[in-house]
Amino acid sequence: MSAFKDKMDKVTGKNAPTKFYEGEPIVHKRKRDSEGNLLMDYVLVKVRTDNDLVGFGEAPTDSYETVETVKLMIDRYMTPNLIGLDPTDIERNNDVISWRTDRMALRHATSAINYALYDILGKSLGVPLYVLLGGKYRDKVLASVEVPRGSPDEMELHSREYYDTGVRGIKAKIGSNPDSDAKCLKAIRDALGEKISLRGDANEGYTIQEAIRLARLAEKFETGLEVLEQPVTCSDLSGMRKVAFAVDTPIEADESAYSLYQVYEILRRNACDIINTKCSKAGGISGVKKWATVAEAARKPIVIGTEYGLGPMVAVKTHLGVAIKNADPVVEFTEIMLHDLLLKEPLKLDEGYIRVPNKPGIGWDLDEKKIEQFSIKDFPK
Repeated sequence: MSAFKDKMDKVTGKNAPTKFYEGEPIVHKRKRDSEGNLLMDYVLVKVRTDNDLVGFGEAPTDSYETVETVKLMIDRYMTPNLIGLDPTDIERNNDVISWRTDRMALRHATSAINYALYDILGKSLGVPLYVLLGGKYRDKVLASVEVPRGSPDEMELHSREYYDTGVRGIKAKIGSNPDSDAKCLKAIRDALGEKISLRGDANEGYTIQEAIRLARLAEKFETGLEVLEQPVTCSDLSGMRKVAFAVDTPIEADESAYSLYQVYEILRRNACDIINTKCSKAGGISGVKKWATVAEAARKPIVIGTEYGLGPMVAVKTHLGVAIKNADPVVEFTEIMLHDLLLKEPLKLDEGYIRVPNKPGIGWDLDEKKIEQFSIKDFPK
């Protein structure tokens, strides 16, 4: 399915200057409609049992796993291997469908089916997903939303827009010039006050020296920066370790963490303070649990990160946020500001928090009429 208009272009942005090239930033082209609005694609999955229980899952798409790739892998390679299996054998079923995940070809598709199988198990037992994960450590999580790169005034205005809708967690996209980026963080903090959660995501944009400078400027400007995500290139674990040891701001690994082994290696090298986990890169709920266990063994927390999605994605991330012991209580939900989640009942923030669903399985019901409205009608066979 293709979802939806984005008039504010909330998932993109820029802040000059770039390091070597003085023209317009070089970016991947994104799909847009005739009015120039950004379009986002997702794949919704239904898994049906022989006693007519239906589990819902979903996969985000990106340049590695496009909507066409995800659908093809599920239809042609995964579905035939699942037919006839016991849906409650979730770990075994994950192994059946997720071969060669080091090649990055199957993770999003695997995560979608993994969601659906957990949904089926919860519905069959009459319990919410968090019960299957071991129970709750908390009842709600604070929703954090990404603010795209821009000038201090632009980022302040964008953050204010979110704040006025009830958001109390801001994740600022930085990673350009540490001096201007620090001013952006200060502008957001000055505008929204001390009670918001403020974090920064550099998306691999800094050198080691720039990352250290940004963290120290953020401290000097009293921005209350809680986390600096992926300050240097994903392959430079020694560089990330140098940043982590040089500054007081906790350093988060995101792009560096893209498999269970990479998580282990990052933690073995003591290269960060927190691991960003996503179902779509870990291979579903099962994968996030494993990543969290490895991080807990190293006495490190995880954060449930942004992976644009619809209702099932938001619900699953909420369950993970309340049920995993070492999960940060701030969970990233940029998608709630981008488009309709296709839920029967609209999502509501409670003073910036999302409360965990208590119905069996994933816990929120999708609106079939909305799904039909946004489904791609002429999808290639």
